[in-house]
This record gives sequence, structure tokens and C-alpha cells, in this order.
Amino acid sequence: MDKTIGFIGSGNMANAMIGGILKAKLVPSNQVICSDPSETKLEKMKQQYGLLITTDNNEVATKADILVLSVKPQFYPEVIKQIKAQVSDNTIIVVIAAGQKIEAVKKLFEKNIKVVRCMPNTPALVGEGMAAITPCPMVLPEELDLICNIFNSFGKCEIIPEKLMDVVTGVSGSSPAFIFMIIEAMADGAVLEGMPRDKAYTFAAQAVLGSAKMVLETKKHPAELKDMVCSPGGTTIEGVSVLEEKGLRTSLIAAIQAATKKSKDLSN
Repeated sequence: MDKTIGFIGSGNMANAMIGGILKAKLVPSNQVICSDPSETKLEKMKQQYGLLITTDNNEVATKADILVLSVKPQFYPEVIKQIKAQVSDNTIIVVIAAGQKIEAVKKLFEKNIKVVRCMPNTPALVGEGMAAITPCPMVLPEELDLICNIFNSFGKCEIIPEKLMDVVTGVSGSSPAFIFMIIEAMADGAVLEGMPRDKAYTFAAQAVLGSAKMVLETKKHPAELKDMVCSPGGTTIEGVSVLEEKGLRTSLIAAIQAATKKSKDLSN
């Protein structure tokens, strides 16, 4: 890829994306540039990745062919106001903040630019991210392929219509926090029954990892996989009965709905 990739903001997601890009050798480190107000953060990233760093957002905007706005949504108006004059018509703007609609971003830039709206998640930090991608009509097929290659370098991605982006925020963007809570609770149960905590986290986390892999690789319905574990009168169906009684399903459905609603509220 003969492109310079720029990041404005050096948070967890920028780190995950940069790590994936360089590990996959999509571009050399001297074709990645990142800006941040914190020189300490930048120096740490330079030592880790060997990329170009600057405290000047305009420098990134001028050099980048693909520009990732990796700042929190409330900072989008301020950052875009700073850089909009430096962004060329051919620059691909990658939006990764919740609630930032394509047309709203174009309005902030005050011109018809190439915007790709994305929603990654934090498992990207370990190369197992899941990202949704929505391009605006101006983005060419080969340009969309470049963006997909970037996100596939640290996980998986799917192209979806923008109307589903808020749902993606709930089911993928926010849900790692829900899964971490489930792992913690499973481990707490094991500790209550006498297992050392470090081993409890290992057993619980590996069970979640393996179970997710079974869903993805077997393509079987989760209910079918669940039934494979539930022997008549056995230990698993006993636990499933308790989870149904305590409302696990309804709680998770409600959590996804709440996160989706919040994302919609941010868009308005």
C-alpha cells in the first residue's frame, strides 16, 4: 500500500490499529504518522512502533492519504475545525467515534469529502477486533478495499448500511465490557467454590474464547451448541435453569438495547 496513514489521537484504538497495520506490513512505519497533545504518549508510541509523531494535527492532515480521527466524539467539531483547510478532496477520512454520522462529519468539514464510518472494538488490541464499515458513495471500491485491509489486520470487518451502525455499537462496540463482567462473575463463582482467583480467570476466559470460536467456526446455531453441552439431568442444564430464572437473556438484551439507544442519542 503506497499510502500514508495518519492518526489524530493516540488512545487505545489508535494503538490497536497502528499495531495491526505494522504487524501485517501494510505500510512501513515511516508511512504512519500520529498526533496527540501529550508528548509523553507520542514518544512511547515512537519507541514501540518507530512511526512519525507530532503535536500538530495540521501536519497529520496535510501528510495523510488515509486520516483516522481517533478522538472522542465530543472533540470532533474542534479537531475538524482545526484541520479542514488542510484536508484534500482525495483524503479518505476514517471516523471511529460513536454517533458520528457521515453527513454530519461532511457538514463539519464544509465540503463533500470521502468519509468511511467505522465502529471497531477493544479486542483489536489483541488482534481479535470486530469492526463495522460504512463508506460514503464517493469512496471508490479500491479505496474501500484499503480500509477493509486495515481493519482486517487486527481482526475482522463487515460492510454494513449506516442505519445499522448504532446496533453495532451495542452488540460489538460496547459488548466486550459485558463479556468482561460475565468472565469476572464466572471467576467469582469459582473462587466461592475454592478455586484460586488467577486460575479461575484463566478457566473462565478460555471457556468464553473457545465457545466463541465454536460459534464462528462450526456455523451452528448457539442454541444447538448449548444443547450439545446440556446432558439430561446433568450439571450444565442445572446451571442453565438458574440463568434463565435470574434473567440472563433479558438482562443482556436490555444492555444491548440501552447501548444502541445511547449511540442513537449521540447521533442527534
